[in-house]
Amino acid sequence: MNKEKIDIRWHGRGGQGAITAAKIVANGAFISGYKGVVMAPTFGTERRGAPVFTSLKISTNKIYDLSPIETPDMVVVLDHTLLEEVNVTAGLKQGGLLIINTPMGLEKYSFEGVQLAVSDVTAHAIDSGLPQGVVSSGIIGAFSKASGLIDIDILVKAVEEEFKDKKPRINADAARLVYERTQIRGLI
Repeated sequence: MNKEKIDIRWHGRGGQGAITAAKIVANGAFISGYKGVVMAPTFGTERRGAPVFTSLKISTNKIYDLSPIETPDMVVVLDHTLLEEVNVTAGLKQGGLLIINTPMGLEKYSFEGVQLAVSDVTAHAIDSGLPQGVVSSGIIGAFSKASGLIDIDILVKAVEEEFKDKKPRINADAARLVYERTQIRGLI
């Protein structure tokens, strides 16, 4: 994957924290030395539980294109049930990376031409002490492990900063636990 410019699309449900997760990665990317970091949230008739997505572009150079991402290098899915409702892989580049929060293992998925990473972020976040359904900090761990773009220690600090008033240590623990428990498969 070209590490000079990376387009990442995040899919979640309203209230899950897809925008928060993208913001944390954006902050971590900037701290890691990426000069161009652009987040383009997409809002429609957003309501809790409805499918939502946001775009995050990171680059070693300045970014001038602020449009939503149509052909991502990576897609991050915060809720595996979205696979039944939304074509989350639409436009995903050949050889791209798909990261899914799912209780199912790699063997349950057969996406051709992409790399796949899975982790039961929901369960691991609960194991860390977070309430049911809070996955925004945990998905950061899966992103770090699968992409290799931003060191987990930098992202954990970004998680702690984002949640400084809302259980920063527990959120950081969720990111680390998911990092450790993420399964990755190369191209099929």
